Amino acid sequence: MMLWQSLSGGVVLALSLAGCASPPPERFYSLSNGMAPAASVPNPGYYIEVQNVTVPQQVSRSQLVVTSGEGRVDLLEQERWSSPPAAEIGQALSLAISGELGAIDVFRTPQPEKATVYRINTNVQRFESAPGHYALLDAVWSVRVAGSAQVLACRSTAREEVGAGYDALVMGHRRAIARVAADIAKAVRSQAAGKGVCP
Repeated sequence: MMLWQSLSGGVVLALSLAGCASPPPERFYSLSNGMAPAASVPNPGYYIEVQNVTVPQQVSRSQLVVTSGEGRVDLLEQERWSSPPAAEIGQALSLAISGELGAIDVFRTPQPEKATVYRINTNVQRFESAPGHYALLDAVWSVRVAGSAQVLACRSTAREEVGAGYDALVMGHRRAIARVAADIAKAVRSQAAGKGVCP
């Protein structure tokens, strides 16, 4: 009887401890927080409008989607973006391009009458995360003056080597976004100068 009571007491204690064990905490990452925009001459005489970004369906989720082998991806429940990846990339691009050009992003904002606005559309083809290896952003983007039918369409691919850990991976994505933003800013300057060529 004593043995049975000891065993059942041990089982109850083990179950109680298991019930009290808390799940690992979720960590949230941002692609735009802490980004330092490049120094530039303010007020270039035009505005930009960074439209909503589109991303591939397989990475359009709050969890980090990482490459962990040939043809295999993992969904990380505890590692999450602070907002959907399309919004994260769009916000980071807006900050970086605005910083490069010294121009205000007037997307969804009333614009001054007769202002020149360069509308920027971005379609992300690949957004790959390989912790300890690389962060990759491959995007097709276009620039045109709002109200004009003439469009400059270009493509940028930025691959950044990264160290171990998810913080390093996110920093790699930030660097990749900054490189793509620099290409877009060059295209806007080119259009403003009457050339309209991809960088």
